[in-house]
Amino acid sequence: MAKSNEVESPVINLIGNGTMIKGDIQANGDMRIDGSLIGSVHAKGKVVIGTTGIVEGEISCASADFSGTVKAKITVSDLLILKATAQVTGELKVGKLAIEPGAKYSGNCTMQDAGARIHQPTMIVNEEKIKQATT
Repeated sequence: MAKSNEVESPVINLIGNGTMIKGDIQANGDMRIDGSLIGSVHAKGKVVIGTTGIVEGEISCASADFSGTVKAKITVSDLLILKATAQVTGELKVGKLAIEPGAKYSGNCTMQDAGARIHQPTMIVNEEKIKQATT
């Protein structure tokens, strides 16, 4: 069997200023939007909305950095950063959220707590050990 000598490089997709797209986008890498999108973005990497970017619909990604206008249902598994120029309206579900002074946000936010799921079994094991040691 021959091995492939292709090296995987990060894929960066760009919607430039002045471009308008209606539809859904799925990306295996990162996505930068400086134009307008009405639809959904599902990216395995980072989604960046530039200062001229406008998104209406749904965004799902690993991490995100918003400087433009977003009206969407947003799911970010790790960190979402709202820059000072960001105007965001919608439902957020994030791992971590950072909001710079000047950013505007209106909507609901739910922070996922992956850390609690990791620590909980450890606490149960420790409680059992304590019970065994005291009996």
